[in-house]
Amino acid sequence: MKDDRIYLEHIIDCIDRINEYTQNDRFVFMNSPLVQDAVIRNLQTLSESTQKLSAELTAQHPEITWKAISGFRNILVHNYLGLDLPEIWAVIENRLPQLRGNLPKLV
Repeated sequence: MKDDRIYLEHIIDCIDRINEYTQNDRFVFMNSPLVQDAVIRNLQTLSESTQKLSAELTAQHPEITWKAISGFRNILVHNYLGLDLPEIWAVIENRLPQLRGNLPKLV
């Protein structure tokens, strides 16, 4: 469980960085390759961190789509030439706030 806490805190940090980099503003994200690179890197790291969580923790919290988050990493890493920025923004805007809200309860 100690390792889970480290990874959960890391996921929270990644989400907070994404929010800081984008300023929760689609225009900022869509118009800055620097911000896009930083956000994509943090999404990769966040997704990889979910793969390190224990099976016990993920089983106890089926309300979080762990497999989808983990699978998103593969899209980001292997489809880097075909990334859909509006789709990534939709994840930032629609998925990350809920995930961020759920994680402190798990730490």
